[in-house]
Amino acid sequence: MERTDMPEMAHAAAPCRRHGAIGVHSIDRFVFSVPDIDRAEHFYRAFGLDVKRVGQRLELFTFGHPHCWGHVHQDGEHKRLQYLRMGVYAEDWATLLARVDSVGAGAPAHPRGDGDGLWARCPDGLLVQLVVAPKVSPSVKSPKRPELPLPPGVGAAPARSQVSPVRPRHLSHVLLFTPDVPAQIAFMTSVLGLRLSDRSGDLIAFLHGAHGSDHHLVALARSGAPGLHHTSWDVASVDEVGGGGEQMRAAGYADGWGVGRHVLGSNYFQYVRDPWGSYAEYSFDIDFVPHDVDWQAGDHAPEDALYVWGPAVPADFTTNFEHSA
Repeated sequence: MERTDMPEMAHAAAPCRRHGAIGVHSIDRFVFSVPDIDRAEHFYRAFGLDVKRVGQRLELFTFGHPHCWGHVHQDGEHKRLQYLRMGVYAEDWATLLARVDSVGAGAPAHPRGDGDGLWARCPDGLLVQLVVAPKVSPSVKSPKRPELPLPPGVGAAPARSQVSPVRPRHLSHVLLFTPDVPAQIAFMTSVLGLRLSDRSGDLIAFLHGAHGSDHHLVALARSGAPGLHHTSWDVASVDEVGGGGEQMRAAGYADGWGVGRHVLGSNYFQYVRDPWGSYAEYSFDIDFVPHDVDWQAGDHAPEDALYVWGPAVPADFTTNFEHSA
């Protein structure tokens, strides 16, 4: 098992934390690799992210926010999810370390990791890095863009030539493929301290952070192997969901799914397929679970678990191209 002692620079606990709960508070970073870093850079710049290139690695930011949400490396012939980095409070560190020890989940640091913190291996093999870090998941529901009143006789929609670029505000969640959804739920709740929001049998599950987060920080979908289905990014309006899809079509990325509205999480969505078969999602108005609210998790029929309205689901929407490659 490879780990470090609690980092010397401990961050102060955020005012919103659930009393008596120990668990990760944020997805601090997702890390995956692709065979063509230039194509990845074009995709994420078109999507509206602030992309910084460091050698053969992309660092993904949102404009106006200092946090780096993701790393994309150039490596191999296929896209591959490498690991997740999750943020924890300093005062939770010892308990989380003991939990990982108790189930024998400790693991060596990922070769592309910085070696910091504690490394754990999920039941499906996914590596998770735990680090003491500031909370970057939202602590309140993301605000909607205010609509200014218009005088009678004035159109509300802007001219197409005057539309501003869509720029997401922060990472909302990631959806991961896994061959055993119940085993992943058990690990992520009992060891990492996430909480079940909703599920549909053993097909899909949604988990939120105990210290306040969107309806899900992590979602899990059944597949033959681990992998990354999509990253989801918060925007400020339904117009930005639709406008993001239009922005990506103009950039050459016409494949995807949306505009529509989910059932579980309630958010409006537009998925855009990247060059390797996974997705980036524009998301607006997702349900929020405050730190002091007990969300009543449900087990929903498949037909009631995906969307309320929208276009037909693409036939290969749930294909794990990392596994099929």
